[in-house]
Amino acid sequence: MKISEIYSMDIYSDSGQYLGEVQDVIVDLEKGEVSRLLMVPWKNIRGDAKGALRQKSILYKSVKNVGDVVLVSAPVPGSQEARKDEVEDLTR
Repeated sequence: MKISEIYSMDIYSDSGQYLGEVQDVIVDLEKGEVSRLLMVPWKNIRGDAKGALRQKSILYKSVKNVGDVVLVSAPVPGSQEARKDEVEDLTR
């Protein structure tokens, strides 16, 4: 699957809760893998980027399946505390 095919897909938790829509993707170029799915466009994140990443993104390792929708395992954004070093790396 191409990354471009993930854009605009709905994101649901494994308990069936609608979380948002994929608006942007963060790719770790050093590792050559998708790092996060953003539910807001990256260009719209201003000010508190760390907070926005914690509240409006999904770690890609939480993705269980990508088909008609993106299915992610709990915990959901807002209740999950992203690892500090992961967020720090993205906001440098």
